[in-house]
Amino acid sequence: MSLDRILVFLLTENCLFREALVRILRKKEDLVVVGASPYSPSAVARASEANPQVVLFDSASIALAGPRLVSRMLQAGRDRKIVMVGMEEDEATFLQAVSEGVVGYVLKDASAIELVRVIRAVAAGEAVCPPRFSLALFQCAARDVCFSLKPPKQRLFGLSPREEQLVGLIRLQLSNKEIGSRLNLSEQTVKNHIHRILGKVGATDRLGIVARCQSERAGLTNLTASAM
Repeated sequence: MSLDRILVFLLTENCLFREALVRILRKKEDLVVVGASPYSPSAVARASEANPQVVLFDSASIALAGPRLVSRMLQAGRDRKIVMVGMEEDEATFLQAVSEGVVGYVLKDASAIELVRVIRAVAAGEAVCPPRFSLALFQCAARDVCFSLKPPKQRLFGLSPREEQLVGLIRLQLSNKEIGSRLNLSEQTVKNHIHRILGKVGATDRLGIVARCQSERAGLTNLTASAM
């Protein structure tokens, strides 16, 4: 057997589809079907033992096995590639599959030629999806990149969100009792929060808290503006 052949395991629920795909793949000199089965725990074990380069699932198998099926197969083979046949034209299913590690995705109406092309492509290190899902994939990637590049919010004096909330209410000159009523806190809890705030901002009274926070906020604003 040539070393450059691609070993493929099929884990699909539809018997006719599975058998037809086996016949098609076995006609390709560069593809070797090392197993074909509907989903079961023992089938997953056989797939791991066969050590295929490419495992082809359908979404029915994923539904039966649960979302950990893809990750289990990937953990069992470091260089393994996963192709999924989606039974429904559903963006959410596609994006979920990609997030779990699927690198090849085709829909159930894909031709045999297309399936073979996808198997070869992922084995060569490429990722493939239907053009109709490309926009959703780009939008998802853009959201993730924008989120990761967004600088973390700079908090005044290291105050917690709750403490910043209290500073806003102190600025309104509300009493401890009034603040507690708004936040559903006891008056003693409010006092404890204010005591910690005084220590963090370096103030001795409520007016000092407001003054120090206003000064710090102005400084952060100027620093951000100068960096742009």
